[in-house]
Parts: sequence; C-alpha cells; structure tokens
Amino acid sequence: MRNGCLLFLGLFFFSCAKEQGNNELIVAETNFLGELEWVKTIGGSGEETGQAIIKTLDGGYAVLGFTNSTDGDVQEKSSSVNDYWLLKLDTNGSLEWSKTYGGSKDDRGQSLAQTTDGGYVLTGYAMSDDGDGSINNGFHDNWVLKVDSSGTILWEKSFGFSGHDHSYDIIEAQDGGYFFTGFLDITSARSDGNTEKAGSLTRHGVGEFWGTKIDKQGTLQWRGYFGGTNNDRAHAVVQAEDGSFVMVGFSESNDFDITDTQGSYDFWMVNVDDKGNMLWERSFGGSGIEIAHDIAKTTDGGYVIAGNTFSTDGDISQANGESDFWLIKVDNTGGLVWEQAYGGSGFDAAQAVVSSKDGGYFVVGNSKSTDTDASINYGENDLWMIKTDADGNLVWQKSFGGSGLDFAFDIVENEDGSVMVVGETSSTDFKGSMSKGKSDIILIKVK
Repeated sequence: MRNGCLLFLGLFFFSCAKEQGNNELIVAETNFLGELEWVKTIGGSGEETGQAIIKTLDGGYAVLGFTNSTDGDVQEKSSSVNDYWLLKLDTNGSLEWSKTYGGSKDDRGQSLAQTTDGGYVLTGYAMSDDGDGSINNGFHDNWVLKVDSSGTILWEKSFGFSGHDHSYDIIEAQDGGYFFTGFLDITSARSDGNTEKAGSLTRHGVGEFWGTKIDKQGTLQWRGYFGGTNNDRAHAVVQAEDGSFVMVGFSESNDFDITDTQGSYDFWMVNVDDKGNMLWERSFGGSGIEIAHDIAKTTDGGYVIAGNTFSTDGDISQANGESDFWLIKVDNTGGLVWEQAYGGSGFDAAQAVVSSKDGGYFVVGNSKSTDTDASINYGENDLWMIKTDADGNLVWQKSFGGSGLDFAFDIVENEDGSVMVVGETSSTDFKGSMSKGKSDIILIKVK
C-alpha cells in the first residue's frame, strides 16, 4: 500500500483514505467516466487468479478463479496445488466468505452463475479424483459443482475422457438445468463424446467445441461436439430467446462443420437447438489469427463478440498493431452488422464484454500498447478497459496496472453505471493495492 495522497492539478478535488485490513484505496475523484474508485487485492503467498465475476441477488458479487496458496485470504486449504476458489463479496467489494474446492491435483475454476435458488453453479477443469472430486476420467475433466448460498457443495460431477477436456463457461438454462461449453480433446475421447455422433470420431481431428446440457441435479441430458480436423475451442455461451444456445470461440479448421473459413484461426460462432442439433455456424476474421473470448446478448436480439485479431484484411477494416481488441456485432442469425478494432502497436487482447445500460459496450482485457487508442502503459501487460457506443465507436479507454503482469478477465456493470472488473496481478506497485504473493486476484471498481 502506498501512503499519502496524490495531488491533482486543475479543477478537480481528490482525497484518499486507507481502510485497515481491506487493502483498499478509496478514491473520490472526478465525474468523468472511467475513473478508478478503488482497488482490492485478494490472495495468499502463492498464485491466485480471478476468472469470472457476477452480480448476486443480495446486491453483492461472487468471483470464481483458482488458487494454490494455503495462507493469507485462503482459508482451510493445506495443499499448495490449484483449487477452485469461490469468493462472496458485499456491495462494497469486501470479502464476506470464500471456499476452495478440489483435491490433490490441478483444479482450475473458470466460470459461475447464480442459480434461481440463491446458490451457485461452478465450472472449470480438474484433474483430482479425491478431496471434493469423486471421479476423474483422465488428465483434465470438465468439473461442475452446485453449491448453496453459503458455498456448501450440494453435488459435483465430472465430464470427460482420457485427454485434456476443458470447460470455460456455464449458464443456467431456461428450463432450470445448466449448459456449459469448452473443449473436447477428441484424440482421446471415446465414441460418446457426442451422443448423436457415436462411431463417427474419425471425421474430426484435434479438438472440438463441446457443449453439454445437464439437468438441475447434474444428470447428463445431451452433449455435442462441433468442429473440423484441426484445433477448435469454445470459450463462452449464451442462451437465445428461442431456447437455443450460441457458443463462440475459435476454429483452426476449414472442413466438416466449418463452411466458410477466413484464415488461420477465426472467431467461430455456433448455434445449436435445445437438443444439441446444429442450426447454423459463422466464421469471422482475416488471414491471420482471431480468437473470440466472450459473447453478450444485445437489446435488439443480436450478439456482440469480443476477442483479439492479428489480421489486417478480411473482415478487419483497420488494424492498429501486433494484436488488437476486436469487437463484432452480429444479428440473431450471425450476420455481421459491424466490427471495430481497438489498440496500439503492441499486443492487446480482449477477454470479456458486457452490454451497458446506455446501449453501448464495456470491453476488458490486457494491453501492452502506449499509442493509438491506448494512452499509457505501466509496464508489461496492463488491465485495459474500453467503453464504446452502440455502434462500436470508442468513447473512452483506461489502463490500470504496475510494472508486472496484470490481466483483466471479466466485468459486470452496476445499476449506477459503474463497473467491477476482476483479474490477476503480479505487480508489486499496482497503484492502490498491496501485493500478497506471486500473483493475486485484482478487483477494481471504475465509475
């Protein structure tokens, strides 16, 4: 924690105060959007990351990530391997309680949703078959846990085969069950990697989009894999108003389920019905590499997709540097409405997007740039946040970080228009924060 207060020149009044035990710098700044209100670090002496954040029914927040610490803010954990880490925060971002879940091997939480009963459903990928995990089918499995409002496990289920199977996103479905998506290591799967394509594994290759539907007790209802002969991986999912599911990620393939490839790696968007049958698929990109990380629904029934691009051609109308944030707006059948790239001459990659209450979009990720759209860099990767209008035009941008590696992975908007961003930091000089270990969960509120 840095002591003292900074001085602003000009017309603005600034004050700061240290809150004991909270590792927080409270900032009363300007009325400009994008100003930092406070920063918190949460963790122990090891490594932590915050992968997802949601608003909770009581007005607070829940964060899911993973930790290998056994001290500090990490309680009741004795083994220095990665476990899922669920944190419940109040309306001010102060820690109310946290729980770790896992066993003696590598278990990494990726996504969560609050359920209608007030509890939470968690997903990620896990190797453990002991501790909280009852079974493992080989290397990483998709591991799903249902917990109550206090974090107590109600049930847990593993889904996977002998290879590395990863789950990255989960939602509560309209029927009260759950849908999660990620990556199927098809090279190690048995024929039931897809209940509708049994015996047809030879038609696909390295890895696939993998979507799984379970009921509210975790019982498998159906699952399906989609892709081609190369590497295809889903990172996010939303449910459409008609009950179908829309998955996004990237595809390296140009055959089988992929019909209109653009280049090396493309944003790939797949719509399946509520039984797992593919309705349509779309590819977006240029001759280089594009990776989609997140999707959000828009008020007009379409979708906005965020990730990064290395291309200077194809669907990318203007590139800024090595890798840019890339935001695309599509209609409800995947038709491209508009696209925008944001960044500078360095490496910039978007990780999450939300539709804002004013009709625009908040996008967060990481940036190494100091030019073009990015005005400052504090060292290595910074958390980078942009705000756009409804047409994707840049309204403002902000960088937050220190001299180390800093990443933003998720964002939520509050009722008052402020936002909460979660990620990880390894900086010891991140303004307003106190480093606790090798890397910490970083939580910032921006107004």
